[in-house]
Amino acid sequence: MKALLLTIFLLVTWQVTYGQITGRLTDPSGQAIPYATITLLQAADSTIIYATLTTEKGEYILEDLTEGRYLVRMSTLGYQTIFTPVFELANNRLNKDLGIHVLRESTQQLAEMVVRSEKPLLEQRADGTVVNVEKSIMSKGSSVLEVLERSPGVVIDHQNNGISLNGKTGVMVMLNGKSVRMALEQVVTMLGAMSANDISKIELLTNPSSAYDAEGSAGIINIVTKKNSQRGTNGSISLTGGYGYGEKATGGLSLNRHTGETNIYGAYTYSRDKAYSDFHAIGSEQEPLLGGHASSDFLSISRSVLNNHQANFGIDTQLKKGFLIGTNANFNSSNTSIQTMNRGKYKIQPDDFYQLNAAVNGVNSWRSFAPNFYAEKEPRKGEKILLNLDYISYRNAYPMDAKSSFLDQNGNQAGSNDTLFSPVSKGLSNTQIGIWATKLDYRKQVGAITVETGLKGVQTRTDSKSAIQSFVNNEYVSRPSAVSRIVMKERIGAAYFSAAIKVDSSTSIVAGLRYEYSSTRMDNPLDGKNIANRQLGIWFPSFLMSKKLGSNAEFLVSYSKRISRPSYSDLASYVTYNGPGSVNTGNPLLKPTITNNVKLSYNYLRYSFSALLSRDDRPIARNQMVYTTDKLQMAVSPQNMIFQNNFTFQLSLPFTISSWWEMNYDVNSGWRSFKLDYTPQPVSKTYFAYNLVTSQIFKLPARFSIEISGYYNSAFYNGSRKVDGYGTVNAGIKKELKNNHGSFQLAVSDPFRTNVISSYFGSLTQEVFDLRSHVNFHPESSKYFLFKLSYSRPIGKTAPEKAGRSDNASQLEKDRLK
Repeated sequence: MKALLLTIFLLVTWQVTYGQITGRLTDPSGQAIPYATITLLQAADSTIIYATLTTEKGEYILEDLTEGRYLVRMSTLGYQTIFTPVFELANNRLNKDLGIHVLRESTQQLAEMVVRSEKPLLEQRADGTVVNVEKSIMSKGSSVLEVLERSPGVVIDHQNNGISLNGKTGVMVMLNGKSVRMALEQVVTMLGAMSANDISKIELLTNPSSAYDAEGSAGIINIVTKKNSQRGTNGSISLTGGYGYGEKATGGLSLNRHTGETNIYGAYTYSRDKAYSDFHAIGSEQEPLLGGHASSDFLSISRSVLNNHQANFGIDTQLKKGFLIGTNANFNSSNTSIQTMNRGKYKIQPDDFYQLNAAVNGVNSWRSFAPNFYAEKEPRKGEKILLNLDYISYRNAYPMDAKSSFLDQNGNQAGSNDTLFSPVSKGLSNTQIGIWATKLDYRKQVGAITVETGLKGVQTRTDSKSAIQSFVNNEYVSRPSAVSRIVMKERIGAAYFSAAIKVDSSTSIVAGLRYEYSSTRMDNPLDGKNIANRQLGIWFPSFLMSKKLGSNAEFLVSYSKRISRPSYSDLASYVTYNGPGSVNTGNPLLKPTITNNVKLSYNYLRYSFSALLSRDDRPIARNQMVYTTDKLQMAVSPQNMIFQNNFTFQLSLPFTISSWWEMNYDVNSGWRSFKLDYTPQPVSKTYFAYNLVTSQIFKLPARFSIEISGYYNSAFYNGSRKVDGYGTVNAGIKKELKNNHGSFQLAVSDPFRTNVISSYFGSLTQEVFDLRSHVNFHPESSKYFLFKLSYSRPIGKTAPEKAGRSDNASQLEKDRLK
């Protein structure tokens, strides 16, 4: 240990000598040219090393340079671009003054200028894949959840509110580099209400570095919102209207004031969505409460109306050179009224018959408020200190009223008038989550080595209340098992160290080690009993080596270890009522999932080929069927499988057919195997599965463009539940207006209505009560023609962005791997 600490100290304190390049830019009359782009290029292959802008006096400085052979490119709008001759910085001559260079006006006259982003729809990085949301026509008017569903390797379980990445469900969702510490079903609800108009990109990180939280055995989905850092007063406006089962509408406004040293920004978005979904289940099972073997036919139809408000505000300022502070706050308010109609027919052998009719109405409302303070300090050249302080508050309430009839073949109410068979009941659910997070990072560049280290502390308190009340004998009463109150307190402390080493001109290594200690305690204040009390400390190593093979190819090998901890809703021993024979419940015996990942990648130009091998110990499968303790009912709850192994091939194949046709193909395929033992008969399974995502983008005359995209997920398993393959095609058309007056986009989702999800229980192994069921789930687009028309445009005047400045400390955390 002493040797390790000494090594770290030497790396942090090792000083090297840096050079700088200076100069000045003028026009032929000798007038300074401000805000021109100065780019330092490596002489060998023209790789960009450093970029900055000239000052108002036309002066520039390129700092923190090491020895090497370089050249400089100088360019700005309306002038001819020039290059300097190749020059060398050596140990005895690390400072160079290029003097005055003169830019001459371009002879080509432009009637107008249109700035177009050259970023591709998908980018491959060492740590994963980046989806540039703004590149897609389909993103306008879509929710973030809809964009995720069209992303490579991502599968959305709409019926059970789940997300999987590359065939695994242990996903950590982050917003601007900060973990969204809610139950996954609540995260899915939040993403379904969040407008993609405000999103810049989505990062699918399967091999994040030690600087990121270790949470997320399948990886991290980091959603990055737009941030305008151009000088002046500017912003954007967007409007969307559409229809499917019901009306769709979104309106958003963002404004930004950038003076050079201070940046003030804010945005507001309102969205409304009247939606539909249903599922139809046909099956059979033993029904102890009804007296025998039953055949069932069940239909559930849900209609919902969502009203969502999102707002954020922030300010950052550079107090002096090398010292930036800022603060921002995000607010979200969502209300969804839900009406559900359930109809079921049950035939009990030999000749009994029952019929269920139920109407369940409720309003699911949640609020979130997340203020943040950050500071960035550069005490010396090559050093940076980052501080982040966060508080996040979530509040969720979901009251429901249910009226039902459960009648036998003679029209009489089945069962006795007790809490299980009462025709009138109501549900109460309320959850409050408070999170404090502090993060301190230090980075130092010492020659060819960049050292990073940091500390993080997170404290979470969750208070969850739920109850089912049945109207019996003229009053509302509850069974003891239908009342729940859980208070969870969790503390996580983390420390990490990472070193990025430039071995030579073609080889780089990033190695890191993270330690996380967590303490989780769950109590039931109603009876004073402790539900769970766990402490866990784990080391999480990570390693990445990249080797350039010429100027166009690169080989990478990486390893990471990660964890997925059960959420409070997974662990809670609550019971909610589904019907006389079924309840939903948590599982306080759940254990965390530990994952080891090894990845080999080969990148050639924009093409990427990868092989990923992962081992999950005790992966969590949600919505599985087990017995209740008295074996009279079926419990739907999360369970630990024994293991899951994935061997996955990933291909990213972008093609530019011509200047007007671009296509992308992404394939995630491979073998998956797992073993589980919570069913009456333990089972192992090995199978082949794949996910295909494609997009075709056509640039047409008169500023029109068309996008046709689609995805297909092959058959797969979620625990013992089998899901058939399904997919869909989407289409959009865009018209850009002249003179920067914005654009119109028309998007159509699932026009062929193929997005029907079929799943089965009892096809893999014997289930509890010998359950055998086939469920068809229909999201809205599979039943109704769904389209959205959007208009967006920038507003205000802009000036060139000041180089060398970070937007905020959270952004820097995400950028460390780039």
